Amino acid sequence: MLHHRHFAPVLRFKAGALAVSLGLLLASCGGGTSGLPGFEGATPAEPAAPSGETIGTGKVKVGLVLPLSAEGQGGVVGNSLKNAAAMALAEFPNADLTLLVKDDRGTAEGARAATQQALSEGAELIIGPLFAPSVQAAGQVARAANRPVIAFSSDSNVASRGVYLLSFPPENDVNRVIAYASQQGRRSFAALVPDTAYGKVVEAAFQQAVAARGARVAAIERFGSDPAGMRSAVQRLMPSLQQADALFVPAAADAMPALGQALQQAGFDPRKVKPLGTGVWNDSGIAQVQAIQGGWFASPDTAGFNAFAGRYQQRFNSAPTRTATLAYDAVSLAAALARTQGSQRFSEAVLTNASGFAGADGVFRFRPDGQVERGLAVLELRNGQIVTVNAAPRDLGPRSQ
Repeated sequence: MLHHRHFAPVLRFKAGALAVSLGLLLASCGGGTSGLPGFEGATPAEPAAPSGETIGTGKVKVGLVLPLSAEGQGGVVGNSLKNAAAMALAEFPNADLTLLVKDDRGTAEGARAATQQALSEGAELIIGPLFAPSVQAAGQVARAANRPVIAFSSDSNVASRGVYLLSFPPENDVNRVIAYASQQGRRSFAALVPDTAYGKVVEAAFQQAVAARGARVAAIERFGSDPAGMRSAVQRLMPSLQQADALFVPAAADAMPALGQALQQAGFDPRKVKPLGTGVWNDSGIAQVQAIQGGWFASPDTAGFNAFAGRYQQRFNSAPTRTATLAYDAVSLAAALARTQGSQRFSEAVLTNASGFAGADGVFRFRPDGQVERGLAVLELRNGQIVTVNAAPRDLGPRSQ
């Protein structure tokens, strides 16, 4: 039987301000976490929850708004998040929460109605939704009622004051790997990015991260999904690699083998120009790609997600989706704050505490603008394996401006 170390809130006072450090049931984690919600390891969707379903019997009410009856993968992920939320409540000793489960059907209209219903039933906090348009709609309703939202979209555009994104934003991955590469002496960075919405996000983050380190961008090329387009992008990039000592290639598992082949055929040498990636590299298939061996990428540690997944499998007899830890951490956090923070439990000052919190995916904190900052590890592709070369931090240090 898996034993689970429940987190005990640790309270510290700094200059008169309460600094909360919650050991939110640790596990750290892994899996392709960047970009859109990860659906790997998904299991068939369970029946949608009735709108009146509740989990727990505590006096503090929290809305749980998820796409339980959405078609396809949305419903799969929504139900996995619901299971993880229930597991968090079951594993938290004497949690004083009642979760008001609401189905948003994966739509903005559904999220608006579900949030309104949860608030009318006394919810002090909304956890969810998952999709960006739903988060935007739920946020508008909750803001009007002066209630905060902890949502799961990785689209930083829907974060705002009072709408906090507990997700895996790709910008975190980019900042971490560029900072590490810079610390290792890399000063000139080229990039080969997918011509997609995800590519646009990581390209902008790449440019900002390189500039913040006082380094230079040697070149940026975008590639399409077809092998011919990949070969063309690589050929355009190769001359610029003479002046680069790192190549940022945030390509996912479906594109990396063909892109790697194009790089090899063009004469790219990963021993001379260090390959860099994001959490989408945390994939056993990508680990086999020869062109990027020795490459570094940022991602949560794997131990925590593995521990969480084992307990989830035992409880529900199915594998969790990779994003299920988000609901687990959100509910664990809500339970801890309800226990320790009294009437201020879900206030902006508490939720945005600079000390942050420790959850299944490592340490994290919310910024006042709703964005999340995570403590990530740097991993390396080494002989077909993925190994940690720089551990995730145990605390996040001073908040960046």
